[in-house]
Amino acid sequence: MPILTIVSLFLSGFVWAQPSLEVKGSTPDLYLQHKVEPKETWFSVGRLYNLHPRDIAPFNNTDLNNGLKIGQDLKIPLRAVNFSQDEKKAADEVLVPVYHVVAEGEWMFRVSTNHNKVALEKLEKWNGITRNQIRPGMKLVVGFLKVKPAQSALASKAVQSTAATAPAPVVSPAPNNQPKAPIPPAQEVKSSGDNAAVANTNQPASTAAPAPVLKQEELPGTSSINFNGGFFRSNFRNGSKTASGSATIFRSTSGWQDGKYYALMDNVPVGTIVQIKHAGTNKIVYAKVLGQLSAIKENAGLLLRVSNAAAAELGAGNGDSRFTVEVRY
Repeated sequence: MPILTIVSLFLSGFVWAQPSLEVKGSTPDLYLQHKVEPKETWFSVGRLYNLHPRDIAPFNNTDLNNGLKIGQDLKIPLRAVNFSQDEKKAADEVLVPVYHVVAEGEWMFRVSTNHNKVALEKLEKWNGITRNQIRPGMKLVVGFLKVKPAQSALASKAVQSTAATAPAPVVSPAPNNQPKAPIPPAQEVKSSGDNAAVANTNQPASTAAPAPVLKQEELPGTSSINFNGGFFRSNFRNGSKTASGSATIFRSTSGWQDGKYYALMDNVPVGTIVQIKHAGTNKIVYAKVLGQLSAIKENAGLLLRVSNAAAAELGAGNGDSRFTVEVRY
């Protein structure tokens, strides 16, 4: 057999021996791809990924009675039994990171939404970055495959401690630090300097950045907040586009002490400064657009969401009820 052919076969076998741990699909059908190696069976593949073959075969629209073929591509579903995003595992299991490759124009909230709405604080911690540092082509850890070292060669890729990837320790709040506003059931925005991003709060959040987190009873009042429209007022360029409709809030660490207000609004470029007028109070604030509204039922019929500090200056309070606004940009 020619040397080139031997080398080619060796390299092909090596590639197959290193399964891709890139997560495919989206909530709720997340999966890994596996290329079948020589001598592999449904049960050996199942042991590799800590999943019974009866869960793998139907996911691939096939039957366990059908044998596997060398080079066949299998989809390995990620289920509660073999996938962890809360970092919990059985005593005989280890956690192996699985990844998502960031697409062009994708931001961390979209990554979160497509991967079981995993908390953004967890994504920050696992990857040692802040949410505004996300870039196309990045490999982001989005969870962990739970495997048994006695059965799976993938155990060699296990992490010793997910806490080791945290970019910064938890710090106590200082007098000049921004307090964190209460967290709603749908979204939050966490700010770092002039940057902010939307966070999912359906799961308990872990602190991944040095910004302090205060308990709800430590929150500032909303009756006296007034920054004369906010920090971004001087950056507003009086545009010709206007829109009116319903608005509500998201929770944010920003704005309570510096007047930096933010908004989520569809079909408006990120970074645009918009003028928001409360139709009921005639008060006006200026907010920077962070991104679009996510496709969740709570956002149905909304024109935009504004940070709760902005809503407080508008006189809309700090609740979750909707109010009517006029927007210029």
